[in-house]
Amino acid sequence: MATVVSYGAAEVVTGSCHLFSIDGGPSILIDCGMFQGTEEDRNYGPFDFEPSEVDYLLVTHAHLDHVGRIPKLVKEGYTGPVYATKATRDLAEVILLDSAKIMKEDYLTNYKKAQRQGKEESVTAPLYEETDVDNALKLAWHYPEYDTAFELHDGIEVIYHNAGHILGSAFIEINYTEHNVRQTIVFSGDIGNDNDMVLPNLEKCTHANYLYVESTYGDRDHQTAEISTTEFKRIIIDTLHNWGNVIIPSFAVERTQELLCILKGMHDRQELPECQIFLDSPMATRATEVYRNYSDLLSPECQNIKKRDGTVFDFEELVYTLDVDASKKINDVDSRAIIIAGSGMCNGGRILHHFKNRLWNQKNAVIFVGYQAIGTLGRRIVDGARWVKIYHEDILIKASIHTINGFSAHADQSAIIKWVSQMDDLSRIYLIHGEEDKQVILRSVMENVLKKKAHIVEPEEVIYLS
Repeated sequence: MATVVSYGAAEVVTGSCHLFSIDGGPSILIDCGMFQGTEEDRNYGPFDFEPSEVDYLLVTHAHLDHVGRIPKLVKEGYTGPVYATKATRDLAEVILLDSAKIMKEDYLTNYKKAQRQGKEESVTAPLYEETDVDNALKLAWHYPEYDTAFELHDGIEVIYHNAGHILGSAFIEINYTEHNVRQTIVFSGDIGNDNDMVLPNLEKCTHANYLYVESTYGDRDHQTAEISTTEFKRIIIDTLHNWGNVIIPSFAVERTQELLCILKGMHDRQELPECQIFLDSPMATRATEVYRNYSDLLSPECQNIKKRDGTVFDFEELVYTLDVDASKKINDVDSRAIIIAGSGMCNGGRILHHFKNRLWNQKNAVIFVGYQAIGTLGRRIVDGARWVKIYHEDILIKASIHTINGFSAHADQSAIIKWVSQMDDLSRIYLIHGEEDKQVILRSVMENVLKKKAHIVEPEEVIYLS
């Protein structure tokens, strides 16, 4: 009997890792992501399965919570092939190398502090290093095309479909035969919010017997993209007119590119007050270059902009600050700066320097444009903290704090329900990749609207498909 065990993203958002096993057949791992927020310590424990016994790794997309433990998986014995779209592989390289770099820097900083106290043994070594990332990228990577079936193993057919979440993202359809009955299981990965801003919209899924579906925003609907864009512009314009600065913690992949498109549009329509715009994230800059390389996968609007201007994202006011010195010089700009920096949840990166220098000024504004996991600095600020500690210094928050959820790359409750409602022959729904309280709400909506029962998957629960 086929089984699925979720070793991550079960009753939590991060750490996506699902092992699909077919009786008498192969073991297929869908994603191997990093835990974030309060769950971070789980990254350092051993896998609860033997990596060397996994036959195939299928990757839905390149976000860290879906690919972040692949180097650890390889380090601990996985030698099989990896299946992902070509864009996902290129983005994963950017994200994993950045992850390794940050972990090394954090380790060296913590080690020096521990040395002064004679507690070097207490410092946890990095989860992996750049050489481990290189080893993961040297595995046999295969690049499925959207909507094109391929045989993964005897009798097992796999199809990648465009999830509309980030560049290269996919939901994965697996067709297999058990007891002479053909079955289909779909793993959603993360499915997109249909704003059509940078990427085409989420594809329909018309058939599945079993569905593992994300539930990050299963308790709510987002603002529309139009309302969110209008609100974003208003905050930008009002803050700049008041001679303040706008600080935007942003995820390097997809969210940053969306913001650049909006700001470029404001520039083109002469809506943008005089200002300087800094993309202060080497990782986001590299990710934007990957987006440029795959412009044929972007939305029709983005492709039209490229035909018109020769570029999708660039315009006069935009400055990419790649080195540390250029980043520090942003502090010399007293007013009318828009600063986009990572990390998106504010648990590291250059955003902390900008917070330290600007959070205490009431003329400034902070715009959160993405999900903030429990336990992160971003979540504490969004939840109303008045003081935060940054680099051992207490900082009073006087800047105005804004949260705009309509830019989310995740489908909201209505979009999830609509997507699931299109599936024929769906007998079982399994909720993953969400906080439990959100999943309880989504489960109730599915039962009332779709008249289908949904099961909230528990960590390491063995699900028998029959």
